[in-house]
Amino acid sequence: MQHEWWRGAVIYQVYPRSFADSNSDGIGDLRGIIGKMPYLASLGVQALWISPFFKSPMRDFGYDIADYRAIDPMFGSMDDFDALIESAHGHGLRIIIDQVFSHTSIDHEWFAQSRQSQDNPKSDWYVWADAKPDGSAPNNWLSIFGGNAWQWDSRRKQYYLHNFLVDQPDLNFHNPEVQEAVLDNVKFWLDKGVDGFRLDAFNFCFHDRELRDNPAKPPEARTGRGYSPDNPYAFQYHYHNNTQPEMIPFIRRLRALFDQYEGITTVAELNSEDSLATMAEYSGPDKLHMGYSFELAADEFSVQHIRDTVRAFESRVVDGYPCWSISNHDVQRVMTRWLHDEAPPYAANLLNAMLLSLRGSVCVYQGQELGLPEADVAFEDLQDPFGVAFWPAFKGRDGCRTPMPWANTLHGDFMVSDNGSKPWLPVDPRHLQLSVDTQEHHADSVLVGFRRFTAWRASRPELTLGSITMLDTAEPVLAFTRTHEGSTLFCAFNLSGTTATLSDLPKGLSPLDGHGLTAGALTDDGLTLELPAYGLFYSLLPEP
Repeated sequence: MQHEWWRGAVIYQVYPRSFADSNSDGIGDLRGIIGKMPYLASLGVQALWISPFFKSPMRDFGYDIADYRAIDPMFGSMDDFDALIESAHGHGLRIIIDQVFSHTSIDHEWFAQSRQSQDNPKSDWYVWADAKPDGSAPNNWLSIFGGNAWQWDSRRKQYYLHNFLVDQPDLNFHNPEVQEAVLDNVKFWLDKGVDGFRLDAFNFCFHDRELRDNPAKPPEARTGRGYSPDNPYAFQYHYHNNTQPEMIPFIRRLRALFDQYEGITTVAELNSEDSLATMAEYSGPDKLHMGYSFELAADEFSVQHIRDTVRAFESRVVDGYPCWSISNHDVQRVMTRWLHDEAPPYAANLLNAMLLSLRGSVCVYQGQELGLPEADVAFEDLQDPFGVAFWPAFKGRDGCRTPMPWANTLHGDFMVSDNGSKPWLPVDPRHLQLSVDTQEHHADSVLVGFRRFTAWRASRPELTLGSITMLDTAEPVLAFTRTHEGSTLFCAFNLSGTTATLSDLPKGLSPLDGHGLTAGALTDDGLTLELPAYGLFYSLLPEP
């Protein structure tokens, strides 16, 4: 199973701008990651997903790539990347890099050529369309970042499509040359020794050839999916600007390339009208290894939502595989989003354990192992164009992207020295109290609990490889079983800040220790479970 190391793996997301700054310029870099490799290895994770570090004008902080094969100087050099690969592998960690297929930066040389005329060699490499007779955009498609998804270009006298920022023109994947160029870039990084790819906005690669209008969405349906309901993007069903049937043949071409290398994995970010169905459709033996969506990174926090989400995926999957996440660089940190900063820090242990007990692989966002809340970033400090555009109803993504607090010192020791400069985003004072150095010395800290739990999880094949059955329990207790090779593990989680009970348990349960987290207890008859606030319980089910 070595070639399928990714099944049940814990993948730690590094947002390089904010992880560790080795040269004190206020921006994290590759050398900073290398310097923290012993810490990363100590977390008990199997892989690092590193957000984009490629050459970019940084209008969307690296997700607008200007050169897929170059390291942006702010992050270091190709030699630094080679050293990072070597260091990670030396610590037993694999490297997954972020790739953005669907669009490039407006500064990419491909777009510079494409926009020159309607008959140049790369004229059809991006999605261009004529204006309507009245000069308006070709259709009603909207950008996730607000407003029309079409931008007029005076050189070509046509509109180009941008599903995201106006500076992020969409590639035309209907053109075979574009597919070949993308696959060639993937091969470049495979040959460099990476172990996998996280594919950003992956289902946006293809658009509807006929450019049909998207239908309107009623107000009651404008929820979830990773963007604010105040955003007009939520006003449409996005049936035509993404998730097209042509994706499947391209996915199979991509998988064929990956299969030429040993031990490669892929996890694709999927944000469609039915993301769970897309996860199931896009993953499998001849497709992507895993799908990743926003269902558990949404605002709703309840037993019903988690149970319904997992059941919905399991009911649709044939041979695909999920990757679950409750936090990332695009959404509010989970301690704020789900617990509204009202819960004690140890509640983070419950959230992490619940996530790490689901069937599938797991993405953990940097700082999640510390229980960090969303940072409070003042308007004048905002960097995210998404937040600037929708302030104050939506404050953007900067609050989850502030620097990692390594110590309770100036700037959290994010920068290696105090040269008078400041980090690109301010460090929230509340984060300093939860810094790595502070938690390292407390046996009951979230960080120590995270390490204990990942070590225990690695010893339980039921949690890493088993099937899952969600149980019908009432709020606030989430319960399910994980079964592997005849051994069934019963798992229960109190999602609330008050004591909860679960009755009518099967006979013969007994607490399974070793995870090191706050556990519930069985009553004298053994048929009722009492769970403390944010407590959990594991037990092997007796053999029939």
